[in-house]
Amino acid sequence: QVQLVQSGGGLVQAGGSLRLSCASSRSMFSEFAVGWFRQAPGQEREFVAAVSRSGGERIYADSVKGRFTVSRDKAKNTVYLQMNSLRPEDAAIYFCAGRRTILTASPGVESGSYSYWGQGTQVSVSS
Repeated sequence: QVQLVQSGGGLVQAGGSLRLSCASSRSMFSEFAVGWFRQAPGQEREFVAAVSRSGGERIYADSVKGRFTVSRDKAKNTVYLQMNSLRPEDAAIYFCAGRRTILTASPGVESGSYSYWGQGTQVSVSS
């Protein structure tokens, strides 16, 4: 089993920035595509962003495109979600998730396609 550990959540004013981290002590993490999902109170979990195993392919939900950036540091076994120009509607619990895949695979947007999940971290945005 692979354990994903998240950090970086908190409270930020609208228009501000925050960076989330998703890390693993297992070297197998480098063979994972990693996705980010969020869930606000009373709403269903939604896709936010994802990065391929190599880090070369990135996809984003329309709601965050141009504001959020997902990246990975292979040496640190860490994937980041840089969140800029935050809005109150971005407030939610954010989860990272991973799935082992082949090198050429595109990351998925369906939560059911991911096998391993982080514990979640709260992101709050004040207006």
